[in-house]
Amino acid sequence: MTPGPLVHPMDLTAETLQAGPYSLRLLARGDARELLELFSDPQVVAFMDIDPLEDLEDAEDIIDWATDLAERGAGLRWSIRRAGEGRLIGTCGFNTLELERGRRGEIAYDLAQAEWGRGVMAEILPHVIAFGFERLGLRRLEAMVTVGNERSCALLERHGFQREGLLRDHAWWKGRFWDQLIYGRVAD
Repeated sequence: MTPGPLVHPMDLTAETLQAGPYSLRLLARGDARELLELFSDPQVVAFMDIDPLEDLEDAEDIIDWATDLAERGAGLRWSIRRAGEGRLIGTCGFNTLELERGRRGEIAYDLAQAEWGRGVMAEILPHVIAFGFERLGLRRLEAMVTVGNERSCALLERHGFQREGLLRDHAWWKGRFWDQLIYGRVAD
């Protein structure tokens, strides 16, 4: 299969992606207070490369990182909200996009603890996958999962990702090295 037409992520920044009953829009400065609430929960960030956030500036730094990714065409990070409700319940998107030398993207996601086990990501992930393959013309999607995050592994496997390997001591955060599982899915 030849990659689809290349769409630069900046061409899509004003778009809201509808994912069933959820609306995904790019993270913006106005999301900082809710992002702080989400990422101040130690359980939410347990498998992530950040410590629980302590102040608004930490949340703004994450939003600035996401904005920079989008502006450079190197990634997209959306807020997740129930359509019509407005409250941020998580984030998802592409932490990296390689559009010139590989046509691949790294999917990542997180949810507020109150939303765990309610099928939110099972509803959203197919839309993010389709966006990557169809709108961005990606050939390959990847996900890095910290060892121990079995819920994330099961979600990816249910959506056609295959565990491709273990990267020992691949990442450093929270004062130690972490093993990472790499998952991949290639366009049909």
